[in-house]
Amino acid sequence: MEKELLEQINLWHEQDQFSLIIERIERIPVSERDYDLTGQLARAYNNDARYREAIQQLLSVEEQGVNDPLWQYRLGYAYCYIADYEQALMAFERADELQPHDESTLEFLSQIRPEADKMGRDRQRHEKELATFEQSGIQNHLRAASGPYDPATFWKQSDYARDNHVSAPFDEAEIVSIEQELGYKLPASYIQLMNTQNGGIPALTVFPTKEATSWAEDHIAISSIMGIGHDKIYALAGEMGSRFMIEDWGYPDLGIVICDCPSAGHDVVMLDYRFCGPEGEPCVVHVDQENDYEITYLAPNFEAFIRGLVDEDIYDLSDEENED
Repeated sequence: MEKELLEQINLWHEQDQFSLIIERIERIPVSERDYDLTGQLARAYNNDARYREAIQQLLSVEEQGVNDPLWQYRLGYAYCYIADYEQALMAFERADELQPHDESTLEFLSQIRPEADKMGRDRQRHEKELATFEQSGIQNHLRAASGPYDPATFWKQSDYARDNHVSAPFDEAEIVSIEQELGYKLPASYIQLMNTQNGGIPALTVFPTKEATSWAEDHIAISSIMGIGHDKIYALAGEMGSRFMIEDWGYPDLGIVICDCPSAGHDVVMLDYRFCGPEGEPCVVHVDQENDYEITYLAPNFEAFIRGLVDEDIYDLSDEENED
């Protein structure tokens, strides 16, 4: 890397002008970027909250970086902020081996180890519940009523829902556009549900949990499900859609924000692609901003989540009985 360019990059870094670093380096053809320049681009992506692009850059020079503690640190940092704590832990542990006693690395390790342990437990639960769901024989992409799900009565109608949540019918081109914009393949069961009505407020809004959240000890609540489109404010690609919640509200970039909650943005339900990759079948999680973006596993897939929704009165009655 030329000395003059490095000095300019370091100056922009001190000024928090990360977009200028990215723009300058991206003007250089990929074939002309060396290892150090790629690392600088990854650092700028990390500082600009573009963690997946940072990972892509770092992995492109993995052979050179595997024994470099700074490369491992940057990789761990990026994985940490997309909530892939297992990968982050491996990178930071390797960085600590290569450069022991670095305070920043040790601080990340102390924070990440319990999160990686929890992610491992969630992975085991996911595999077990997914196998049980697939063996049940009810997987039909929400094409028929069974259990608590009935497509004829699933949605609650109101002027507010129609004005803010219910998007126009979509076609295949719209699905492709949304998937490209969000970076993930939409589950078939979600697409099927949106064919009954493209987003809105469901009649059943409570999902039981095995862990407490800031909402309740044993359940979470949703206020709507986002539709496929750009037109309505709460559509997937709308003004208050998935990318807005990730980029502006700081939710981890682990997938797609699919449901908002009664807290007005302080917790959400997401499709989580960490165990399956961007083309796979995601599980469903609750992410709690009020508790440092704590991730609570809910269901092995979107269909299981929809079929697991119950009426809020169940918990209202329980609370009253406990008070008595």
